Amino acid sequence: MSIVTKSIVNADAEARYLSPGELSRIKDFVTSGDARLRIATVLTESRERIIKEAGDQLFQKRPDVVSPGGNAYGEEMTATCLRDMDYYLRLITYGIVSGDVTPIEEIGLVGAKEMYKSLGTSIDAVAESVRCMKAVAGGLLSGEDVGEANTYFDYVVGGLL
Repeated sequence: MSIVTKSIVNADAEARYLSPGELSRIKDFVTSGDARLRIATVLTESRERIIKEAGDQLFQKRPDVVSPGGNAYGEEMTATCLRDMDYYLRLITYGIVSGDVTPIEEIGLVGAKEMYKSLGTSIDAVAESVRCMKAVAGGLLSGEDVGEANTYFDYVVGGLL
C-alpha cells in the first residue's frame, strides 16, 4: 500500500482530514516519483542482463547449487533458478514504484521460507542470488538511485533469512 493510500485510509478511519505531516510525506512521495520510476525503468529494461550476470556470480560463489544434487543442477533446474531470480527482481521494482515494501511482503515473502524449505532449496542461496542482483543492478544506477534500490534488495534478503 502506498503512502498516499495508507494516509487516506488512516485519516478516513479516524474521520479526519490529512494532517500536515501526512501531507508533507505525500508531497515527498510525489516529488520522488520521477526517481523511483527511473530506477524501476533501468531495472526492468536491464532485467535480462541483471539475471544473467547475477546468475553467473551466484553459480561461481555457490558451485554446490549447480553441482549434482544441487537445486539448480541441470539445464531445467538452472532455468528455474533464474526464473525465481527474475521473480524477485520484478517484486523489487514493484516496491520501488510504490515506495513501499508491502507489495514485496505480500506477494513474494509471505510463506517463501516454508516453500523453499519444503522444496529442499537453500534459503541462503536464494538470498545470495538477490545480493548478486543487487551488485549487478548497482553498477547500472547512479549513486543516489543505488541507495534507493538497495533498500528494497536488502528488504528481500532480510525477509528470506
